[in-house]
Amino acid sequence: MTDKLAEFLDNSFTAYHAAENAAALLLKNGFVPLSETEDWSLAEGGKYFVVRGGSAIVAFTVNGLDRFAFRIVASHTDSPALKIKENAVEMTGPYARLNAETYGGGLWYTFFDRPLKIAGRLVVKEDGEIRTRTAESDFFVSVPSLAVHMNRGVNDGFAVNAQTDLQPLLGLFPDGAPDFPALLSDKEILSYALFLVNAQPAYTFGANGEFLASPRIDNLTSVYSSLEALLAQGESGGICVAACLDNEEVGSRTMQGAGGDFLENVLRRIAYALKFDDSEYYKALASSFFISLDNGHALHPNHPEKCDPTNRPVPGGGVVIKTHANKAYTTDALSSAVVKEIFSRAGVKYQTFFNRSDMPSGGTLGAISSGHVGVLSADLGIAQLAMHSACECFARSDYDELVSGLTAYYSSDILFTEEGIKLR
Repeated sequence: MTDKLAEFLDNSFTAYHAAENAAALLLKNGFVPLSETEDWSLAEGGKYFVVRGGSAIVAFTVNGLDRFAFRIVASHTDSPALKIKENAVEMTGPYARLNAETYGGGLWYTFFDRPLKIAGRLVVKEDGEIRTRTAESDFFVSVPSLAVHMNRGVNDGFAVNAQTDLQPLLGLFPDGAPDFPALLSDKEILSYALFLVNAQPAYTFGANGEFLASPRIDNLTSVYSSLEALLAQGESGGICVAACLDNEEVGSRTMQGAGGDFLENVLRRIAYALKFDDSEYYKALASSFFISLDNGHALHPNHPEKCDPTNRPVPGGGVVIKTHANKAYTTDALSSAVVKEIFSRAGVKYQTFFNRSDMPSGGTLGAISSGHVGVLSADLGIAQLAMHSACECFARSDYDELVSGLTAYYSSDILFTEEGIKLR
């Protein structure tokens, strides 16, 4: 099942590419594109999607409306990378370097000596209009390491300086600075949002080919699994939603991130287009469920001491349910029980993740989204290694379990009763 995922990882260099590739997949499977600037006409049995900012996409299906509620899976399209500044070219003798800054919290030493592509979004002037285009270079650049002979203490500890160490080598230009970013397009370029991303293709490793390694596993595995499950869902009621949002790696507080109003607006407009009033919308939220889908940390083979003593997710152990006392994750006892019951009925393996009590926790978009859409929620993901590295890895079997679990979730009716929650 991971062959299509690997293709998606290889071609989704940035959040812009991920949203574009997701839209192409949805169009191929009969989904109808909607625009935030136009009225929406929705019908029972319909399949739709809407894109915001070129980097976030929300897809949904309209199932039986005798029970109006939402089953949501939210993930993020962005990953740590180096972002190119304007006036980017800096010359040192014949060397042309690109002035870049860090985006997100990457393991920056892993970006050295890699085949990097320039990729992202160009804003061009075309036929008298300002238009946007995804773009990627047809050549590689690289960030060369300083030789050990010139940095004798490097193996005793090396702190990466973003301004001096992470400037990629564009090429040799002895006659002067090249015209950048004209190297990427023959259009009139007005502005750009370009990144330096690892262009290394996904590959399997392990004696039995059990691992998949690739750039951008966090969090494009979640994006693609939510889309695959949405396409594979069985008969159920209500609205099934796959929300693939941007900018989680830098806090989500953008118009296309979980801290913006994109998801909330889509849910409200669904209700409006289907002729449900505000009261019915709020009742629907109270009867809905939200999965925040973002990867978790697997037990590290070389550093088992970094893992919680009794909650130690391992590759191949199934989908991870993430919990945190201080609510870095949204899972509570009730939402955890719902997920476990759905997965158990579908024969899907799961395991639990807690941070060590003496280590701070990373966050996900779930807690941020809950400030806009208050819905019973759980945080799930795949157990992976090398999170935020230029190349990450996970057990392939866990991806299959995740898709099966999400498909079962979308195919279930979660009924809120006076006594509790009933699944069917």
